[in-house]
Formats: sequence, C-alpha cells, structure tokens
Amino acid sequence: MLATILVGMLCAHLLCFTVMFLLFSKRLHGKKMGMDLFALGNFLLGLAYVLQLAEGRPAWSLMSVVNHTLTLAAPIAYWLGAMRFFGQAVPLWRPLMAFALAYVGAQVLVQWGLGPVARHAMLSGMSALLFLVMTLTVIYGVRTFAKDLHREMFLFALLIGGICILNAIKFVKIVTGGLDALQMDSSFQLMFYIYMSSLATVLPPSIIWLVLRRLTDDLRDMAARDPMTRLLNRRGLDDALQQHFNARNAAPAYLLLLDVDHFKRINDSHGHQAGDTVLCHVAQVLRATVRRGDLTGRIGGEEFVAICLDTDEAGILRLAERLRAALEDQAIEVAGCDQALRITATIGISAQFTSAQALENAMQQADAALYRGKAGGRNRIESAQAAPAACTPQTQTPVAQPVETGA
Repeated sequence: MLATILVGMLCAHLLCFTVMFLLFSKRLHGKKMGMDLFALGNFLLGLAYVLQLAEGRPAWSLMSVVNHTLTLAAPIAYWLGAMRFFGQAVPLWRPLMAFALAYVGAQVLVQWGLGPVARHAMLSGMSALLFLVMTLTVIYGVRTFAKDLHREMFLFALLIGGICILNAIKFVKIVTGGLDALQMDSSFQLMFYIYMSSLATVLPPSIIWLVLRRLTDDLRDMAARDPMTRLLNRRGLDDALQQHFNARNAAPAYLLLLDVDHFKRINDSHGHQAGDTVLCHVAQVLRATVRRGDLTGRIGGEEFVAICLDTDEAGILRLAERLRAALEDQAIEVAGCDQALRITATIGISAQFTSAQALENAMQQADAALYRGKAGGRNRIESAQAAPAACTPQTQTPVAQPVETGA
C-alpha cells in the first residue's frame, strides 16, 4: 500500500513538472534551452509509472513492453534536453523512435529466448548503464562545457549517480532472486521509490534554477557587450577589470585605444553597411591579435579598446604594431561593392595602471596619445610614455582606399 502511494505521488510530481516545463518552454520562444525535452522526459517517465500501477504485478503484455520502453526513453529525452541546454543542436524524434523500436524488438527476443526474469533484468541493467553515461557526462561537463556551473553539476552527478547505483542493485537482485525482487512492498522497492520521489521533487526545480541562472547570465552578458561586434562595452570592461584586479597578485595593465582613420569618409563614400562591415572586421582582427586573457572592447563609434594584462611596455608596443599592420594589410570585402577596402588605424597607449579605478585616467592618457597620432599623420602608434613620433610605421595610408578584390 505504501509503495502504491509513493508511486502515485511520483506520477503526480512528474506530470505536474511536465506542465511547468512546457509553460517555461513556451515563454522562452525560440531559445527553449531544452525545457521542452525535459517536459517530454518527465511525461514519458510519469506515463511509465502510471502503466506500472495499472499493470500491478510483472507480466508479459503490451502494457509491460510499453512501460519498459518509456522508462528507458525518458533518460534519453533528459540527456538530449541537457545537450540543448548547453547549446548543442541535437535531433529528437529520430533517435528516440529508433531507440524505442530497437528496444521493443530486444524485449521480444529476450522474453522468448531467456524468459521474463531476463527481460526485467535487462531493463534495470540498461537503466543503470544510461544513468552511468549521464553521470560521466556531467562529471566531464564540470571540466569542459559547464565550468561556470560546477557546483550545480556536482549535485546532479551525485543525484544521477544514486539512480545508477540503485538500478545496478536491482539488476543483481533480479538476477539472483527472480521476479520476487520486484514486489512493490519489498524493503528495497520502497527505498527505490522513496529515492525516486525525492529526486522528482528536487531535480525539476534545480533544472528551472539552471535555466533562470543562464537567462540572467545572458542578460548580464548582453548588457556588457556591444550588440554589433560582441566586444565588451564600457560597463563590461569595468566589470572584467574589477574582477582581474580583485584577484591575488594581479599584474598591472596597459590600455590600447584604437581609432579607425577617416571612418566618416568610409560611411559617406560607401554607405553605413560598409561602415558596419569595417567595424566588425576591426573587432575580428582585434580578437585575433590580442593574447588570451586580454580584454577587448568597443567604446563607441569607430573607437576600440584592448586592455593587456601581465605585460610590459615593450610587449604592448609589439602588440600594437601587429594590430596596426594587420589592419593595414588586410583587404575588406564589402557586400554590394565591386572593390575591397583597405583601412588604417591610429593607436594610443596608456601608461601601466594597477586598479580598476585608474581606468578612466588610462583612457585619458591613451586618448591624448591617440590625438597626437592623428595630428602626426595617422596610421601610427603613440605611447603616453614616449616621444610624439616614437613609433611611426614606414607606410602611412591617410584614408581607406578601394583595391581590386583579391589583391
């Protein structure tokens, strides 16, 4: 009687959270983050337990075959939902239907060849194997694709690992004790249902918490980045720099301020679409040129920033020259234009600074150096600590020039 009540509560939990997940997925519109698949997994598992209650004792019947198939299809739906949550575009119905048909065939073969004990043992063994794979995937995720969620993923690994262990124990009990091990009021089955009911209570809110956290992180990221180039904006630079200097033994930083030469002429001559293409190209070159860990941003118009961490004055000058040369050398293909464009940029460099509060002063230093570079002919590098003409390249290009495509 107690086991029946527990299974009934488990069904109610699963089906209620199915509705909740569906409501969340509808509110998320295009970016469902796997919530629709989590809803499907809950529905399949809840339906499997409904069939188990309706079936009563283990028997060879169509209801039992469907019950076993749904029981194993549910964790597959959860696994696919987790992959979508982490941004992987995975198909759903084809692999799910293929698995269901394959497992129905396997049940028929095992029932006819080895009997009902082997079929029920196969269910427990396959469940243990699926949840083991899920546990290992979660552990792997802590070190790779889910580093920002390591505490939550560790909790999931413990909870899913518990299901794996219980199904492995059930497999052994069925093999050694036959179908009597599946009596609903046995001590092991009671423990199994209590754990599953607890899990059905804890896991769905945890999944919702992860979705809300990811949405919050996305909103924070949107607020910290320039929408066109996806580089950090001023707010994002402030936050990232504060985080850097809060770390123990944080190294000093240099600020590099880059301005595209004669950008207004590019917009006037080739249109704003060409100007946007140029800005995105500069952002791409900037990301590719700086070192890993350095900060890159766009602070408005055609002005870009790189904050270089853990370097010296010689290193920042070399980086600035690589960046200047890369922009000068690369032609930019613009949609709708017969000719590619070449651009140049002027770069100003601040003195080193050692706190996030010094960012504004570093901006002013780099801007003053940048102004000297503009006044000195553009397409050059000026440092706040150097003489005005200390770092002038050999080649200067005063304005963006069209070139033949492929040149």
